Amino acid sequence: MIASSVEPSGNGSSAARLSTAAEWLGYLGLAPLVLCLAGVGLLPEYAARELAQRIALAWAAVLLAFTGAVHFGLALAGRLPWEPRCIGASVLPAAVGALAVLTGGQRGLALLVIGFGLFWLYEHRALGALLPPPYLSLRRNLSLAICMLLALTMIASDAAALS
Repeated sequence: MIASSVEPSGNGSSAARLSTAAEWLGYLGLAPLVLCLAGVGLLPEYAARELAQRIALAWAAVLLAFTGAVHFGLALAGRLPWEPRCIGASVLPAAVGALAVLTGGQRGLALLVIGFGLFWLYEHRALGALLPPPYLSLRRNLSLAICMLLALTMIASDAAALS
């Protein structure tokens, strides 16, 4: 059952540790975006700043694809309805991430911010009753942090004269 695998049980069981580990891994996944933001803003050479921006784009695209993959897996496991809307919404983040990488630069970063925002909105509005509250809370926090880091990377990219 999905709810018991993400909610702490309060008795020190493996479900509680899994939830803590998942939360830590989720937040640790933000570290590359923080480092890329610092790189875009602080590295002295243009090529190094551009590389940091491209890494931020690629990493955020992977994170966006992962959010959709979680829903695809839940649908395969029968935890979410196997409907065209759910399946389409679960593969769309990967397509948006790929398009953002192909677009590149600040436009690609902006597309990722939009992708994370829209997927968060879909997840909370359309599937909120089907997903456990601890998962939704973690996803809200991570989506907000990712959007803020990407927006700051766009601002730093502009200041660093990156497209």
